Formats: sequence, structure tokens, C-alpha cells
Amino acid sequence: MAFKAFTQIDVYEKQAASKEKDKSSIHCLECYDRNVYIGTKDATVQHLILPSSTNGDMRPDQSKTREGRTRKLGSSNPVAQLRAVALFNHLLVLWDRSVTALNMFSLEPVPSLKKIQHVSLFEVCHSTLTAQSACVEMVTSSSRRKVIRIHLVGVDRWEVVKEVPLFQDPVALAIDGTTLCVATTDKYLLCDIKTGSSEELFPHNHSRQHVIVTSVGQGEFLLNGPESLGMFVMKTGICQRPPLQWPQEVLAAGVCFPYILTLQPQVLSVYSMLDQQHKQTVGLSGAKGLLSTSDGVLVFTERGIFSLRLVPLEEQIQTLVGHERVEEALLLLDRVQSHHPLDAYKELQKAITCLAGFAHFYQEGFSEARDLFIKGELDPREIIRLYPNMESCVSEDFQSQLDQTNKSRDLQVLWQEDRNTFHHYLAFLGDFLRAVRGMEQSLKCSKEVDCALLRLYTEQTDTENLQQLVLFPNACSLDYCIPVLEQHNRFFALGSLYQSHGKQIDAIKTWIKIADGFHKDPSCSDVYGHIVWTLSQLKDKDVVWTFADWTLHRNQETGVQIFTKRPPDDHFVTQDVLDLLEKYPLAQLLYLEFLIHNLNSEEERHHNRLALAYVTQTLQEEEETKSDLRVTRGKLQQLLWDSKFYDISTVYERVKPTTLHIEKAILLGRTGEHSQSLQVLVHQGQDPQAAEAYCCKAAQGQDTQFKKALLLTLLKIYLSSEDLTSAAVDLLNNNPQVFAAEKVIHLLPESWSVQLVSQFLVRFLRETFHQRQTRRLQQALAQAELLRHKVIWMQASKTKVRVDKGQVCKVCQQDLAEPQFACNLHGELMHTSCT
Repeated sequence: MAFKAFTQIDVYEKQAASKEKDKSSIHCLECYDRNVYIGTKDATVQHLILPSSTNGDMRPDQSKTREGRTRKLGSSNPVAQLRAVALFNHLLVLWDRSVTALNMFSLEPVPSLKKIQHVSLFEVCHSTLTAQSACVEMVTSSSRRKVIRIHLVGVDRWEVVKEVPLFQDPVALAIDGTTLCVATTDKYLLCDIKTGSSEELFPHNHSRQHVIVTSVGQGEFLLNGPESLGMFVMKTGICQRPPLQWPQEVLAAGVCFPYILTLQPQVLSVYSMLDQQHKQTVGLSGAKGLLSTSDGVLVFTERGIFSLRLVPLEEQIQTLVGHERVEEALLLLDRVQSHHPLDAYKELQKAITCLAGFAHFYQEGFSEARDLFIKGELDPREIIRLYPNMESCVSEDFQSQLDQTNKSRDLQVLWQEDRNTFHHYLAFLGDFLRAVRGMEQSLKCSKEVDCALLRLYTEQTDTENLQQLVLFPNACSLDYCIPVLEQHNRFFALGSLYQSHGKQIDAIKTWIKIADGFHKDPSCSDVYGHIVWTLSQLKDKDVVWTFADWTLHRNQETGVQIFTKRPPDDHFVTQDVLDLLEKYPLAQLLYLEFLIHNLNSEEERHHNRLALAYVTQTLQEEEETKSDLRVTRGKLQQLLWDSKFYDISTVYERVKPTTLHIEKAILLGRTGEHSQSLQVLVHQGQDPQAAEAYCCKAAQGQDTQFKKALLLTLLKIYLSSEDLTSAAVDLLNNNPQVFAAEKVIHLLPESWSVQLVSQFLVRFLRETFHQRQTRRLQQALAQAELLRHKVIWMQASKTKVRVDKGQVCKVCQQDLAEPQFACNLHGELMHTSCT
């Protein structure tokens, strides 16, 4: 069955003798509601009353058109135009170049409205009705002058309010609001009836084609343009729609949104205003003209009238869908909604949009299909169930609403015969499910969506997307997904799935089996590190305690992070952790470092335990001759120097019997026994460099005299032994600025030669001279700065001091011969040295 936008219904057929045929034939029509008015060639106006119908159909078996009154206007000349003004019950008739007003029902002339003479064309504009004036506008074209007149029509009067001159006589016109579209003998014009301005549009060939000027509504006109193009022109003079290609012999055109109907002698064609395509053809015989109505058009021949009624839009859309013209149906639905709101618009739109999506889907237009499925809010299960091995994701009680898909390509066959193409369909499935996941259309079937995604990612070895799915909250069914993951050896993802469903112990046990080699899953290269990180973030501390021993036993340095990498507000009880770490010395040391350096613990027991742990590890590394001995020992020395919270005696008792001489010295120095510390470093440690470094470290934060005293003590220790002569000389040579030569000379043995200490003496004298010069320079700079400030002060005080020749100092009574001088508060001058 072909698509029909309009249905044809016979309205009226005039019965007359053959000899009267030419005289009483129909020449024009007018229609308002159920009232149809016929203008004939023999100057007769006839009133017809159409049958009423509740369902919009007019059928002869229900009722027939009734003939109303008839009025004979004269003996000759046809009725040229009829226009109804229902506001006043007026029927305006153009006959014999005059406009006459008749009553719409009695067809009697309106006495108060006299004929308007010499009119060739006229139109009524109902959109200009105003509440204050209760008038409508009428436009008439003069048959004598090239002018258009604007009339105000009331219930009992009409008057000319404006004239608009033209250069040519009009042959057709239409009005919309204040804009008048006029066809002259060779061109189309737009006129503003308020301002009188006009604008030329384009020419036409009046001799070869019928001139058509029709108002489309909303300030738009349909014109018969050059080359047989139906041109849509806005009142601004621009075209917002593409032109419509129609035949040359078009007699008339009418508009019934969203269609344009064109009349030819034997054919009426229907075109869409939406896509400019031909939609329907109605065969006719002897058609003369047509009249647009609210729900279609009336077409008349010489003896009859029939109606083309618009098929309900819902029915049109369903017919297009039935013919698999889904894109047309969708376009029609979207465009007509703003003009004719449909009650079931949303549901209809969704259904058609989804059908359009399936059309693209089976043509591998996946991007368009996805967008249409989302727009149509397609239930994702409709797609999932089409795929082989995926139908098990959909619950058995799901009832598909789309039978159309059964006619389409079978993906099962495609899966068996063309795996490459089927792979593209799988990619679309993942793309679509990811797009709708979390949307409202997938909330009622989130379990099916997540299960399908998990199976899809697993079978395609899409590790990244699989891990993203199972790591975060999801609606996967464990009963369905666990066997799928186990079957494909995706044990790491299985652990993440357990974790996202709150089964922390099952998750970690699964990962442990991977780390211990019971399961093979290369998707995660560092399963152990992931276990440690997971335990460090767990709020459930019982689970952490459950796996703490396994974690620490495998790697103490990494395993301790389950306690040290926790969120700041979620730490374990310190003593409980230390008790556990008793059997893991390296982990214990790292945890103590965390307590002191990260948590800033000031508890003595923590500092003591860390110091003792450093000592133990240092001695152990010393025995094993490890290369990183200096790292641990450096940490120990730093702790002994910086910490204020450990018990010195406890640590010293542990260090005393060992070879950790530097540490002994530091501990003695912390008790104030610096001389004894230096004795240990010099005699037990036999490390002059360490002794000198000790002096520098111990003197940090003290005054220079303290450092001098320490170095002098060290020098005396060196001088007390002949074996340390070289160390004493090096100490003097390295610190000439610290030792005073006059004191050192008295300490040196008499057996030392001057040459032995010459380097020290030269450096000392040079340093002394340098310091003296530096002090002088600083003093001079200070004086200059003082003088600069005095000058600034004098300039600021604006005080002038006059110094005459022979002026003497107030103090010493000597002449002021130098440029510098001073002035006391009484203005008396003196030498700067006398102040």
C-alpha cells in the first residue's frame, strides 16, 4: 500500500443541463469552517454547508453537503474572488470590478457598505485585527491606476487609509501581517503596507507560466519562480528553505503544513516542505483551481468540488515506518511537533528513533546508530540479546518490544562466517554500553549492562577497560561473572571484582594465589605491590591483621607500608604494630623511622628503639661488609646528633663495647664530655678527620669561642703524643683563623722548628692583617654612612651653617682647616675629633 498524506473525498457536484454548462460553471471558492461559497461564471454566489463529522471524515453514506442560499449578482461576468470575514459575518465578493459585501448566511447585501469600484484584485488580512478598532485590513488593486489601496473593514464601514503606488499593474497578490507580496506582469515585489517601501525579488515569465503568490504563514510566501521553481521567500526578502522543483504547467499551489500541493489540469502533486521530495500524486480530470483550508485543500472543476483531507500525522508516521522509511518518519515527527503537538509524541519519537538506529546498525553505521539509540532511550537489553553468547546476560523474564529486529541480519551467522565484521559489531556493543552506563535508560538493567561489558572485555582481552569496570562500584552479578573470569584466567580482575563488592578477604586471597604462583595472570606485573597498597588503604583493620604476617614475611621493606602508607586519620595503635614487628627487624626499623620523622613522635622509647635498631643493623652490616653501611650509620649519627628524646646512657651502654667510636664520641659530647669525646676519636678511633669534624658539628649553634676551645683541646691532645705531631700540624694549618699564635707558641714543644709551623704562622699573620684591614674598611664605610645620614639630616632640617675664614673650634680654639666639622645644639662649631 502506497504512502498517502491526503485522502480524497467528494464534496459537491453541480447538476445542470448541458446547455448551461459553460455559463454556470464554478470559477472561484471560499471556505470558512463548514461553509463553502461558490462563485460561478454567470455572476452567481452559492452557499454550501458541509456535513459535520466527529472523526474528521466526510463520507456520503453518513451525510451529504447541503445547499444553502443562492444570490444572483447580475446577468453576466464571472465572480472573480470571494473572501469571508467571519468576525462580521461578511462575505466579500469581487464581481464586475467591484467589491461587494454580502451577509455570509443570507447572502443579502450589507446596506452600510457601499461597493468599492474599479478593483482588479483584493485580499483580506485577518492577522491585523485589533481589539480597539475591531477592524480587519483589506488590500485592493485599482483597475484604473497603478496603485494599491489599504482599507480598514468594520462591521458597518470601510475606508481607505493608505495608497501605495506601483510601477506596473499587479496580476496576483497575497498579504501576511504588514507585508504584501505582489506579482506584476514581469516580476515579484515585497511591499510594506505601513511604510510604503517596496523591494524587488526576481523576475518571472507571465506568458509561459501561471503566476502564483501564496501566503505560507509566519511571514513567508510561496512563489512560482523562474525555471519552474517553487520559491519560499520570507518577508525580509531572504529564502530560508531550498526551492521546490515543480512542472511548468502548475495552475495553482496551496499549503497545508508540512506539505505543498500543486495543481495541474489532470494531476495534483504533494511535496514535503521538510525535504522538498515528492510524496503523493492524485489523479484529476479538468481541475481549475484549489483553495487551502485548515486541514487540507478544496479542489474544484467546472461542475464539482472535492476535498483532500490531511491524513492524521500519527497515521502518516506509522505508515512510513511500516514501509521502512524510518528517516522520513523521524524527520516528519520532529518537524511537525512544533506546529501540531502530538499527545504521544515522546513515546512515538523514541520508538521511531530506535528503529532508525537499527537501520544504521545493520548497515554498520555504528556512530549514527549509537546516537539514535541513546536519543530514543533504547533498552540496552534489546541490543545485548542480539549477540551470540551474550543472551545469557539478559534475564529470562525480559520481553523484547522490537519485533523488527527479527527481520534483520542474524549476528549468529555473522559470528560464524565473518569474524572480522563481527568484531566491529562487538566494538559497537562496548561503545554503546559504555555510553549508556549510568544513564537513566540503563538504570533498570544495570546488572545486565555490567555483566555484558565484563564478558565483552574478558573475551576481547581488554585489560584496561575490564579493570576499570571491576575496580569501581558496579552491578555485576557474581554468580555470572566469577565463572567467566575464572574460565579466561582473569584472576587479578576477579580479585578486584570481589573488592568492589565488599568481599575484601576473598579479593586478597585471590591475589595472594597469583603472587604465590597458584594462578597465572600476566595482566598485573606487581600483584604483591597491589596487595600492599590495598591493605594500606583498607578501613577494616581486622583484614589487615589477617594478612600482615604474609605481607611482611614476603618483603619487610615493602610490607611495612601497610602501616606507614595509611591515610593520616587511620593509623593503627603504635604498640600493637611494634609488637608484631619484633620478628621483622628491618620492618621495625622502617616503622620507627616513620613514627619519628613522619608522625613526629617525641616518646623516648621510640627514639631509644630506633637508635638501638640502627646500632644493631650497623653492626650486622659491618660484619657482612655491605656496601651501604655508610647509609645506616649516617642515619644513626644524625639521630644521635639531632634527637632530644632518647636516653643517652641506654644507647651508650649498647655502643660502648663496639667499634662505633664516632657514635661513642657523640653520646659523650651530648653529656658535655667533649674532651673525653675527642680522646675517644683520637686514641680509640684514630681518626683525626673525624675528631676535627666533631668539633665543627658540636660547635654548630654556639659562639666562636666554643669552637676555638674545642679545637684548642684537640690540639693539646695531639701535642700530648709524639705520634700525633703530623695531625697537630695539619690542625694548625687548616684553622689559622681560630688559633692565636701567641697562645699556640707557648704550647708547642721546644723540639719543633720554626719551619714546621711556618705555614701556620704565615697564614695566621696574613689572616690577622686581613682582619685588621677589614675592620678599618668597615669603620671607614661606617663613617661614610654616618656622614651621609648627617647630610640627609641637614638637608631635611633645612639648616645652613656658615663657616668663615678664621673660624676656630669651640673646644680647642684651633682653626677649622678641614672640610669636616661638627655643630652642637647651640650652633657652635668644633672639630669632629673634639666632639
